[in-house]
Amino acid sequence: MRSEPPAFLSRLDRFGRYFENSLLCGLLGLMITLGAMQIVQRNFLSSSFQWTDELLRLLVLWLGLFGAVAASRDDKHITIDILSRFLSEKKGLVLRLFLDLFTAVVCGILAWSSGRFVQMEREFDSVVLVNLPAWIFEAVIPVAFGLIAYRYTIFFFQHLNRLRSWRGDA
Repeated sequence: MRSEPPAFLSRLDRFGRYFENSLLCGLLGLMITLGAMQIVQRNFLSSSFQWTDELLRLLVLWLGLFGAVAASRDDKHITIDILSRFLSEKKGLVLRLFLDLFTAVVCGILAWSSGRFVQMEREFDSVVLVNLPAWIFEAVIPVAFGLIAYRYTIFFFQHLNRLRSWRGDA
């Protein structure tokens, strides 16, 4: 039997979802506004801000990564789910455990590696958007992969508990 999470955790989850959704909407709105502004400036004013294209590229990175984080919260990532159709529910759960663990490990490695990349960018004093430190904008990469690794670790333990309770019933 599944129990409801404490009220505090439910509120925290709702706040996290609201924050993620708001951030995604804000980033997308900013991208659309900057893109439209860039078109108007180039076509009608024969000028544009020199930092707009670079900012749009950074916003695509942020939007993609935060979109992946949002997809991971409900386990809605793209999957190739051919094998689980032919497996029993219990074997499918075992496969699911493997996939959760694999995803968590790969995202953990990516978080660690991208964290090292961001540290190198900081040491090299790389700049973007005219003269701002690049590492500030790139720090989203290890954060996003770390959050995804964390979530899939949670999924792993949730599925492991389901499998354990299943064995107790059998």
